[in-house]
Amino acid sequence: MQSRIRDDLRAIFDSAVAAVDPAVLISRAVGAGPGGSVVVDSGGMSLGLGGAVRVIGAGKASARMAAAFDDACGASVKLSGVVVVPEAGAAADAGRVRLLPGEHPIPGPLGLAASAQLVAELGADPVDQVVCLLSGGASSLLVAPLPPLTLDDKQRVSRILLHCGAPIEEVNRVRKHLSAVKGGRLLRRVGNTPVLSLLISDVVGDDPATIGSGPTVPDSSSFSDAIEVLEKYGVYEDCPAAVRSLLERGRRGEVDETVRPGSAPAQLATSIVLGSNGVARRAAAEAAGRLGYRTEILDEPLVGDTCEAASGWLRAIRQSSAVSGPVCCIAGGETTVRVEGRGKGGRNQEFALALVEAVAGLPVSVLSAGTDGIDGPTEAAGAYVDGTTLDRASDLGLDPSAFLRDNDSFSFFNRLGDLLVTGPTATNVTDLKLAIVRPPSAG
Repeated sequence: MQSRIRDDLRAIFDSAVAAVDPAVLISRAVGAGPGGSVVVDSGGMSLGLGGAVRVIGAGKASARMAAAFDDACGASVKLSGVVVVPEAGAAADAGRVRLLPGEHPIPGPLGLAASAQLVAELGADPVDQVVCLLSGGASSLLVAPLPPLTLDDKQRVSRILLHCGAPIEEVNRVRKHLSAVKGGRLLRRVGNTPVLSLLISDVVGDDPATIGSGPTVPDSSSFSDAIEVLEKYGVYEDCPAAVRSLLERGRRGEVDETVRPGSAPAQLATSIVLGSNGVARRAAAEAAGRLGYRTEILDEPLVGDTCEAASGWLRAIRQSSAVSGPVCCIAGGETTVRVEGRGKGGRNQEFALALVEAVAGLPVSVLSAGTDGIDGPTEAAGAYVDGTTLDRASDLGLDPSAFLRDNDSFSFFNRLGDLLVTGPTATNVTDLKLAIVRPPSAG
């Protein structure tokens, strides 16, 4: 029974990820228009593109986005551009769009060089339209420190932000104010050319200004807001002196702010979110229905502390009625982990680890996984947990509480063979939480 249910959880997860495949999302939204033009039609918005189009972008999904966009445009559109992608994806073929490698999750020299080439591309021959293809991971791949900051300064702050427990919208608030390209600053480099951003959202709420730190989207946050984030999590004094000096000068008005909504550069910008966690959740529900499960989708995203979110979600799914048959409960979101131990793991594996004792003996099976196939600095996308996990761990002498205290979820689930390993999926719409709740008599 447990093996079949695990297979079902994997099939449901795979269907959800397939629904947000970048090529699928682009092909649905971009197609041929009259007179050799290209029409982008999504979310009630329809725009025509023609003439010369320059493509820029960054992110884990952006290589497949670029290839699909090139295919959709066809030969009638003069297309060129540069997109920064994870190093492993830079060898892919994106037609007329060059793919350049960058580092993730900590920015590095490859991303620095690639970002400089992307900026230079914007200053090349005039075009009729700029299209920005953006997805999760762009914040670290697209790196251009705001002078006088160095790459080392950005790397040190990135490590601090990854470990402090701040949600992504607050992390990106800081990133925007340390960057020469984020927070809409790329809009200042396109002259009077209109900019269309096609986005795959990896953030809760799908705010275009937060996705990839919004390099082509106006921003309303301030240097003061960035300082408040760092102070809130007690890490401001841990930042390099050059970073603190820049933020303080910005707060005093001595450094230009990010591009504000309503400003002249902002008037050039249009954004369309093509894919999101909501799309993945709906696809998961359809897949679960095909497998014979009744489904319940939690519309409210799971956010905040990972362990608290896991406990709260378990309380909710235990209220699901499985008397007449099994039910699949589906949720999404992005929780946070404050790293205090010395172990290895990610927020999805930690989410599952936090449930081990709580689901012991219950007819509940859970899969928590990242849609990008990467959970923290591990090769796993996430982990499974069910009513048998605690007993199996005890047989091996594994104490889940001790592993949780050490943030060592990967080692725990690796010993049990309960990791989900998919490899990078080339998309990213935050995390999925899937639970199958069976009638008590089903075992």
